[in-house]
Amino acid sequence: MIALIQRVTSARVTVDDRICGSIGAGLLALIGIERGDGAAQGTRLLERVLDYRVFADEAGRMNRSLRDTGGGLLLVPQFTLAADTSSGNRPGFSTAAEPALARELYGQLLEAARAAHGEVASGEFGAHMGVSLTNDGPVTFWLESGPKA
Repeated sequence: MIALIQRVTSARVTVDDRICGSIGAGLLALIGIERGDGAAQGTRLLERVLDYRVFADEAGRMNRSLRDTGGGLLLVPQFTLAADTSSGNRPGFSTAAEPALARELYGQLLEAARAAHGEVASGEFGAHMGVSLTNDGPVTFWLESGPKA
């Protein structure tokens, strides 16, 4: 399972001109689910997202996590993160999880995030979404928890 996390001052997701999720300062996490992923990978990835130290402490060093700051978390399902881009000029999606399983695992991740953290918003699985954000830094990291990680 993959999370591309971005530290933001604000972020939101729209579907058909309707805002389906928005946060203020915190993390936007684009989530990719790969073949072979299961609940264990989701649990580990969520721990990493919540505990990854990307926010400044009093000395200005990235030493505080989302749990420490209490900022918002916006989870956005994005199957293209699981694409195989190793050759050619067109991505392959055979490495992405089947849609039904990916939907289930994303739902479990979202439910666990809401149970573990205060402010959690979400994009809409399978929808064409507009994602807008103000990247803070910019600070962006690729996190993985899976067979390859």
